[in-house]
Amino acid sequence: MTNPARATATQSHRSNPARFTRREMFRTAAAGVLAMPFLIPARALGRDGAVAPSERILLGGIGLGGRGTTDLNSMLVEPDVQFVAICDARKIRREAIKNLVDNRYGNKDCAMYPGIREFLALRTDIDAVLIATGDRWHGLASVMAMRAGKDVYCEKPSCMTIAEGQKVVETAQRYGRVYQSGTQGLSMANRVFGIEMARSGRLGKLHTAYAQIAPWDDALMRHDWLPAEPEPSKDEVDWDAWLGPCPWRPYNTAYIRGGWRGHYDFHASCIGEWGAHTLVQVQAGIGAQHTSAIEYEYVDNPYGDGLVTHFANGVKMILARSNECWPGYSGQRFDGSEGWIANSGDSHDSSRASSPALLGGFKKVIADYVARTQCPMNHARNFLDCIKSRRLTVANPEVMYRSMTTVHAANICMWLKRSLKFDPVKAEFINDPEANRFRSRAMREPWSA
Repeated sequence: MTNPARATATQSHRSNPARFTRREMFRTAAAGVLAMPFLIPARALGRDGAVAPSERILLGGIGLGGRGTTDLNSMLVEPDVQFVAICDARKIRREAIKNLVDNRYGNKDCAMYPGIREFLALRTDIDAVLIATGDRWHGLASVMAMRAGKDVYCEKPSCMTIAEGQKVVETAQRYGRVYQSGTQGLSMANRVFGIEMARSGRLGKLHTAYAQIAPWDDALMRHDWLPAEPEPSKDEVDWDAWLGPCPWRPYNTAYIRGGWRGHYDFHASCIGEWGAHTLVQVQAGIGAQHTSAIEYEYVDNPYGDGLVTHFANGVKMILARSNECWPGYSGQRFDGSEGWIANSGDSHDSSRASSPALLGGFKKVIADYVARTQCPMNHARNFLDCIKSRRLTVANPEVMYRSMTTVHAANICMWLKRSLKFDPVKAEFINDPEANRFRSRAMREPWSA
């Protein structure tokens, strides 16, 4: 049977070829298509609860180990996320993430890349990246990814130095990128409850806060390195890439199994380990998200346990390895003229207060916070929403930088074993050239920002 549309087109062309214009050709082709059954899957149109491809966020990962896998799983459950590629210097990590993702999607599509430069250059389709390397790579990988046009979710502690934190802020602003630091306590209801109780004045005039630091390792850290072992093949572990901007150190298997913690070259110390969480939470509660502490009182122990920091608004924050008021981990506490409240762990059940009345109204406090800020109690979701809206995330670059500056200044206080004064506006220690030299570190070429 002759297709009428095709016959009409043929007749028109034969009778007057000059009249068979390009527009007519497309119109004729469309008529032919309409004459045939054409079914579009509901999923492709975003029906039946599915997300249309044009609305999906294409996500890639850089250095996803244990913590990174947890972050990834929190994003894979979101219907508008599609994870497409993993970059990791370790083959075993690349393959583990690929298997996880492929099993979830029921295909073999997740691509693997050993090198970050190749990954960022080739995957121009990717909208955002999840970064969960060790501390040493967080700042540099974030800067490289944002320069490549990617939005960034980066695990904490999100920078190794004050200068590196500044670079993250500058890069996000210059390239218009969305950035979320992985300080998920800012999106956990029990932590937010304590922050809001302090911020709103329910505790009266604030005078003291406590932020828990990790009860392992110390602030001084090791300055030696582990004995050399034979390097594996570059495909198994690209040791040069693993080290990144850090000084060259001989390969040792312990490093890649988490033994980099406690080493000055690679770690932000016990203060940065948990302080990256608790200091940003405390600073949110005392109204100091956009500044840093101005004074640091040295304490004579290896951990920084009991180190006192002072803010310009008159509130002091004390670093503590433990506190009887918080039964869980990574605790925060706010003391005011009308009482105190402490929060830890991930449940409101672990909260404590000077009066039971201060623990009431939990649901309303959280509901009011969400309505006021439009930030959900889901850190990954906040990041994804901001990718679409281009709003600032709850743990945006400046919030990260200001709290991490307090972390690093506390570390420097411990390293120099003396009290320090800091100017948050100039981002420098006052009349202390030696302390100021610690604001940055040399970055090994070619791994530099």
